[in-house]
Amino acid sequence: MTLEEIGSRAKAVSRTLNNLGSREKNIGLEEAARALLEGEDEILAANQADYEKAESSGMSKGMLDRLALNPGRIQSMADGLLKVAALDDPVGEVISMKLRPNGLKIGQKRVPLGVVGIIYEARPNVTADAFALCFKTGNAVILRGGSDAINSIESNKAIAKWLRTGLTRAGLPEDALQLIEDTSRETTKELMRLNRYVDVLIPRGGAGLIRSVVENSTVPVIETGTGNC
Repeated sequence: MTLEEIGSRAKAVSRTLNNLGSREKNIGLEEAARALLEGEDEILAANQADYEKAESSGMSKGMLDRLALNPGRIQSMADGLLKVAALDDPVGEVISMKLRPNGLKIGQKRVPLGVVGIIYEARPNVTADAFALCFKTGNAVILRGGSDAINSIESNKAIAKWLRTGLTRAGLPEDALQLIEDTSRETTKELMRLNRYVDVLIPRGGAGLIRSVVENSTVPVIETGTGNC
């Protein structure tokens, strides 16, 4: 699919996600967790291909460790989905409400953002983490790896495939999660300017990635801190 098609599908499905209840979202996350474990062999095979390619290209041992998956790490990814399912649903929560002198009530209520784009580095487990948080909050998510995404693309594709399988089994739209497989810089820049479909971009990674997104994006950006934040 083109990026335009991905954005269009995400925007369309976001309207459905906005109206999902807590039970439906939790079932979706639980089914996604089960599907991840079911797809373990395929995910590990894809990760092995990524690992060997990255190792031959001279990737550092530290980065290789971040890239590598094993049964324990896949179990942790599935457990993470279940932990998010167990969290309270923030959607619909009224934070404050004030009565004005003219009788008008003005308050703050938490609602989904719509379509969240996340550009992230290296670790394949972020694919599951980012999906879980966005889905729990009623948002569609478009995921795009950072400049090193070429080293983990097969892992990310396999993880996304099984997460989407879980959503389908729960009777929910698989396009709640979409992964951009094109690793070119041009596609990343195009995502940063996809205002028509993407409501907010979140860069997750090092200072260079965050700076690039903040400086080049015309989509609103939530700027995170670098490192473990």
